[in-house]
Amino acid sequence: MPLENYKLDVFSPKLEPYLTELYALHRKRASEIDWSYHEFIPWELGRSFITEPWSIEQRKLPLPIYLAVETSLLTEVNLPFFYHHLATTFKGSLKVLQDFVHTWVSEEDQHSNLLETYLIITRNADPHELHQLRKTVVEGGFVPDFDTAMETMVYTAIQELATMVFYNNVAKAAGPHDPYLAKLLRRIAKDETLHFAFYRDAVKGYLGVDHNFVYYIHKAMTSFAMPGTAMPSFKERMDVIAKEANYGPVSYFNQVFDYLIQFWAIAKLQPSRADAENAKQDLLQYHVKLQRISQRLAAKGIS
Repeated sequence: MPLENYKLDVFSPKLEPYLTELYALHRKRASEIDWSYHEFIPWELGRSFITEPWSIEQRKLPLPIYLAVETSLLTEVNLPFFYHHLATTFKGSLKVLQDFVHTWVSEEDQHSNLLETYLIITRNADPHELHQLRKTVVEGGFVPDFDTAMETMVYTAIQELATMVFYNNVAKAAGPHDPYLAKLLRRIAKDETLHFAFYRDAVKGYLGVDHNFVYYIHKAMTSFAMPGTAMPSFKERMDVIAKEANYGPVSYFNQVFDYLIQFWAIAKLQPSRADAENAKQDLLQYHVKLQRISQRLAAKGIS
């Protein structure tokens, strides 16, 4: 049987009780921290851009912190495209997976609104420039390069964890300059924590049934790229953020990649298929390679 047929197991009812329990736990946790973005906006700072046009001296955030928040915003606006990919990939799958995707969208939906409104109300952003950037990113679209539900599940676990770490790390850097911004970034991070936990534990559940699923984990982890990589000056943005806003390749390896390798116990998996075993070994070699790169960058003071 070709390994590609293993993707059918993602839709098997075998794990439905486990996934249903994960979803119920998510709904309970999310209800306990439910929020609305208007609670985190300092509306009292709002002024008319008609009578008082924007100028650069109105920006109070250091440029690296501003770029980090703007980059987050330009990543979050990819939500419609990512939802479409999830909905298409999970089509015909277990209802609980489809229900979670809908819940995930409803909780993610206000993130870009919060970030954009905060930057504009506090006059840290040029509203016209930000509008054009947002249009450019949305017009560019985003299509993940994964064909199976399992790869998409792994990709989303990585993405949500990376986003959570990004928000928390930038919040720490932003705190001395704008404690209100730090608070709202940590608030968004709480959502990402719950989202990543669902996908992380779902993948763990599938591995508990069949270690051959490591084949799909390999592809998602070795070719991972965040949504928004096509935004203007993405590499330059991330270079600045890594040096001055507390998130970069070292943070990604230590707090995301290595964490998931350990949590999913990749080294202990015993796939029954040769192609899955080869994928496991290649993933472990890739892990060692990233670790060496991370250590060299850390020695240079890069986050």
